[in-house]
Amino acid sequence: MEFSDVIKNRYSCKKYDTARQVTPEQLTAILEAGRVAPTAKNLQEQHVYVLQSEADLALIDELTPCRYGAPTVLVVAFDTKNVYTYPGDERDSGIEDAAIVATHMILAATNEGVDSCWLNRFDPAEAKAKLGLPENEEILMLLDLGFAAEGTGPLANHASRKPLEETVTYR
Repeated sequence: MEFSDVIKNRYSCKKYDTARQVTPEQLTAILEAGRVAPTAKNLQEQHVYVLQSEADLALIDELTPCRYGAPTVLVVAFDTKNVYTYPGDERDSGIEDAAIVATHMILAATNEGVDSCWLNRFDPAEAKAKLGLPENEEILMLLDLGFAAEGTGPLANHASRKPLEETVTYR
């Protein structure tokens, strides 16, 4: 798929075909896109957990109402002990690097014909505890993966975008 088509066609899927799983080849391509994403100082502090078992998906359903029946959920976390701290010591690269990794995987999913949805309606600390993640990891987001149920498509406001003049300033 042409990159311009990938970025224009990608949308947040809100209802999945529960009987159709992402293929191992598609999942590998998606995970590989996250693996090669740039990170500050190439620290590669991301850790992605692939959840597909009934028990894990039930746990996700306890954490959020937003799985929408997706048969695969990726948990995107980062190692808080392995981040670049910016000059001034007020912030570090963890969240942004994990967001770049997640975005690469979302776009790769679209390229693979797989639908996705970025989930942020959950308590990261509760998710970390229930999933038994290491103390040094922080969860950025959950990523639903699957195939849209019949009749599902982008929300009505999906294509509504502000003009460049409202979001970009040339100086």
